[in-house]
Amino acid sequence: MVRSIDELVALGEALGNPVRVRILKLLCQKEWYVYELAKELGISRQLLYLHLKKLEKAGLVESELRLEPNDPRAKKYYRAKQFKVVIDNETIKSLEE
Repeated sequence: MVRSIDELVALGEALGNPVRVRILKLLCQKEWYVYELAKELGISRQLLYLHLKKLEKAGLVESELRLEPNDPRAKKYYRAKQFKVVIDNETIKSLEE
């Protein structure tokens, strides 16, 4: 539930870009390793990280750093968080400044 004007703005910014909506759609289906997700979307990892940062700020996705067997590098995985967004007149009236 959106409680403040800042939260609503962050949500709008996160969902206001078609690439971020595509990212969120993929993350709702399964969790992804950054390299694989960037490859699937056809964008650089740097650009992907910028999009993921906006989605994280809005509370739509979360990440986890993992060490895997036979791989000395830590890998960052992203997944969608459970969310439900309803924006109506009552929601707007009850927003905190």
